[in-house]
Amino acid sequence: MFLPKFISKSTTIHRRFHHYYYYSIYSHSTSIFNSLAGSKSHLDRQQILAKPIFFTPREEPNQTPFSPLHQYRKDEEEGALLSHLNKGHSSEEKLTGFLPLVLEKRDFLVEKYRFLCSDFDAKQLHLEIIRNGFDTDLFLCNTLMNLYVGVGDMVSAYHLFAEMSEKNLVTWACLISGCTKNDMFDDACQIFTEMLFTGFLPNHYAVGSALRACQGLRAFGLRFGMQIHGFISKSPYSFDVVVCNGLISMYGSCMISSECAWNVFEGIESRNLISWNSIISVYSQRDDVVSAFELFSSMQKDSISFRPSEYTFGSLIAAASSSCIFLLEQILATVEKSGYLQDLYVGSAFVSGFARFGMLDAAKEIFDQMGARNAVSLNGLMVGLVKLSMGEQAVNIFMKLRNSVRITSDSLLVLLSTFSEFLSFDTGRRKGREVHAYIIRTGLGYSKVHIGNALINMYAKCGAVEDAFSVFRFMVDKDSVSWNSMISGLDQNECFEDAVLTFCLMKSAGFVSSNFTLISVLSSCGTLGCIRMGEQLHCEGLKLGLDFDVSVLNALLSLYANSGFIDSSRKLFSLMPEYDQVSWNSIIGALNDSEAYCYDAILYFKKMMQSGWSLNKVTFINILQVVLSLSLLEIACQVHSLVLKYGVMNDGSIENALLSCYGKCGAINYCESIFSRMQGRRDDVSWNCMISGYIHNELLSKAMNLVWLMLQNGQRLDSFTFASVLSACASVATLERGMEVHACALKSCLESDVVIGSAIVDMYTKCGRIDYALRFFELMPVRNVYTWNSMITGYARHGHGHKALDLFRRMNLLGQSPDHVTFVGVLSACSHVGLVEQGFSHFESMSKVHGLTPRMEHFSCMVDLLGRAGELDKLDHFINRMPIMPNVLIWRTVLGACTRANSHRTDLGKRAGQMLLELEPQNAVNYVLLANMHASGGKWEDVAGARRAMREAAVRKEAGCSWVTMKDGVHVFVSGDKSHPDKGAIYAKLKELHLKMKDAGYVPELKFAMYDLEQENKEELLSYHSERLAVAFVLTRKSELPIRIMKNLRICGDCHSAFKYISGIVGRQIVLRDSNRFHHFVGGKCSCNDYW
Repeated sequence: MFLPKFISKSTTIHRRFHHYYYYSIYSHSTSIFNSLAGSKSHLDRQQILAKPIFFTPREEPNQTPFSPLHQYRKDEEEGALLSHLNKGHSSEEKLTGFLPLVLEKRDFLVEKYRFLCSDFDAKQLHLEIIRNGFDTDLFLCNTLMNLYVGVGDMVSAYHLFAEMSEKNLVTWACLISGCTKNDMFDDACQIFTEMLFTGFLPNHYAVGSALRACQGLRAFGLRFGMQIHGFISKSPYSFDVVVCNGLISMYGSCMISSECAWNVFEGIESRNLISWNSIISVYSQRDDVVSAFELFSSMQKDSISFRPSEYTFGSLIAAASSSCIFLLEQILATVEKSGYLQDLYVGSAFVSGFARFGMLDAAKEIFDQMGARNAVSLNGLMVGLVKLSMGEQAVNIFMKLRNSVRITSDSLLVLLSTFSEFLSFDTGRRKGREVHAYIIRTGLGYSKVHIGNALINMYAKCGAVEDAFSVFRFMVDKDSVSWNSMISGLDQNECFEDAVLTFCLMKSAGFVSSNFTLISVLSSCGTLGCIRMGEQLHCEGLKLGLDFDVSVLNALLSLYANSGFIDSSRKLFSLMPEYDQVSWNSIIGALNDSEAYCYDAILYFKKMMQSGWSLNKVTFINILQVVLSLSLLEIACQVHSLVLKYGVMNDGSIENALLSCYGKCGAINYCESIFSRMQGRRDDVSWNCMISGYIHNELLSKAMNLVWLMLQNGQRLDSFTFASVLSACASVATLERGMEVHACALKSCLESDVVIGSAIVDMYTKCGRIDYALRFFELMPVRNVYTWNSMITGYARHGHGHKALDLFRRMNLLGQSPDHVTFVGVLSACSHVGLVEQGFSHFESMSKVHGLTPRMEHFSCMVDLLGRAGELDKLDHFINRMPIMPNVLIWRTVLGACTRANSHRTDLGKRAGQMLLELEPQNAVNYVLLANMHASGGKWEDVAGARRAMREAAVRKEAGCSWVTMKDGVHVFVSGDKSHPDKGAIYAKLKELHLKMKDAGYVPELKFAMYDLEQENKEELLSYHSERLAVAFVLTRKSELPIRIMKNLRICGDCHSAFKYISGIVGRQIVLRDSNRFHHFVGGKCSCNDYW
């Protein structure tokens, strides 16, 4: 009886079956053997050709099935021995005397070799057959054939087959079965075709072996298998249960659908246990749990004689393992009652199933209960541990059990996959090298492709990409998996250029790209910005028919998005035949990087939900990034609700994204609520998000308190934390707090970090200590372009234009390439000191020397340069020749220049004012600047008109304020402020200062009082400006330190003049930072030399 399912799993059963079959034939009679040999159907060539022609799936019809075989020659001594036996006897006497000896010898050979199965035994039998002249004995030759097939010596089997003068169905079936058992599926199909052309009608054994060959070829064998099905449907075997069972298994392995397998199963009149096992296995392989268990129930109802076997339970366990743990536990109870739990096959399936669900205790318990264990049991347990990222435990179990089971190459593959799951990559890499050494010592080395591929994969995932490449280079044979593993490993380890180069080498070697290849190479191209290469890969994907592969299309989406081709990403997404979750996440992520497409990203997010797709962690992080860019609090709250609905609120990445989002939207109370519930999940990003949120909402004291809390909790501050806090200190010019953060950086040994160093330089320049900034700048061991930019812009901001230009020249000499920010500092330096010609020279060098295209901010610096120099005609000409349309920043600079020009070129000022009101009608600054220009020329009616337009637009001017930082906190003042607790002392000190200033020669500059008032009122208005109140407050307290005042608006000309007098009267340095620059007043002079 032919058992395809069992034979494929047990070569021992198969081998014993053949021995039993041949021996039973010999035991009955020679006539049976002869009849079997004569069962050849003598069909002529035309009858054979009338049937469907069978070709192997991967070979051309005219290809030779196997190479020419060399015939064995008889030894000369054997010929001499036969001549000696027949010498001196008549022919009748020769035959009568020799035949009993021959039959006795034949019986002896059959009896001796019928149960032997080693390669040595096969060679010995072959020698005995030749020595005794039995090379024409069909039965002995078939026995020898079976021996060769059993030991896997298919070369000798082919030689024997070619030598045999007579063949029968057993001969053909044996050879076909041998090819199938030794995974020579193409050869099995070809020999089956040759058997038909030779004129033999195959029996169910030959048909079954051929079907199993098709099964081994998977989708490639489907066409040939269907041809066999069509052939046997016209033969007596169309309803044979053995053949039908083979058809069920073949269709189950070769087709995605289970329909054909089910149709064959329904057509079987007398089903046996193998029939039920085969169809249950088909549905189990497709994870159709319901159908598999319904069939199991039907099997038990169909006949009480069908008791489930180990193979039945194996299929059911596999189905349950893909479903739920509850079902697996129920099967376990059933198996325990049936007594199959100790079975090797069933136990191994349970170990793998429970390990897959993470129930390692149950898996280990079953593993310990198993009567026998093999590599499959061990592999199942290790695979489960690897899936749970418990690589160390998997290695420990392997080391403990390696001597109790026979280790196979599959075991080594699983073992190699564990090292990437180690908590420490260094430890995993070291253990992986030990296994690598063991593989080389055992001779596996690079001879087996799959072992080499596993080593490449292991080294790549452990971060040892050089070792991975070394393995790849020394591999004797490489397949597409080898190339894909190497390319993927290079991409994952950020060796993007090497990944692209390896792909080119793969193409040169003649390998065809697969979807895995394209995904890795597209990822590398996207990171490198190689859009041309990406487009070529896109075309190759179309040629290979991979334009329907959703994973490849997702990689293309990311490529176009990373390269800035957003429109191409959207077009590709619209043309995709189908989407998956990654597709939606990719298009939303692509759009969230560009402010122009943020609203489109929200629309795609809504479409994703409307299409019924489930949202995951990546989706929420992408959409929260969009909300962060737009600062939309309402949408942030809605996304937060969805996060709670999907139950992913406890994910640290999503919580951090919500912190950033709410902080940017101004909902700092929501940030505090989320942060307080993150106990145990806070990481560096969480703390940084919270600090950035406080800084963004101008809550510097809370940000600093959080920094101190981090330090008290032993939390290590990273470069981002320090940079954020230092930036906040710089923005509000709190020098003392900035110096405290600097001290923390020194204690943390991070002062040499170039990011923190650049932030420290920037902080000191913005807090007025350009000397501290320069000292730290010179001590930095490493500088980058941001460090140079901070120092150059710092010099420009403090009015040291010449020093800024000298530093720029030094930067170029040291080989540091400038960027756009560098030239903003350089042009600002030229503007602050009136270097018009040098400014134009540097402006032109941007494109001609450094290859940088000037941006709007650079044109604005040039407009400011000409405006400060009073070159309004040149300014007008420069604006008219600009290659880009001037924005509000340009026109605002023009209007300020016209205000300082004392009514010169009022036409240009009016034009600038008109453009500002058209571009930004809701900005109060534009109305104020226009009114100031008219006021500087004494045109009070126009001033009133500008203020009336401001009231009609319902906009309000930002109140001017100044503040100073003292030991008891920050003190803020506005013009005419009388809310301060020390107002009496402040105004008394201010009156005292005014008297001393007038005695020193101070004359109020009433033109800066932009109101149509009497002279006394204008003078009083100017004397109570916020910066004067601030300096008076500081002078009420005893100190010899420099006075540092910050102002949110530009200092007026009268206050600038007053501060020069005050610095000389009190004998103290006054450092004032307004919205444009720093002014250092010392001994009656200002660092700006009145050019500001």
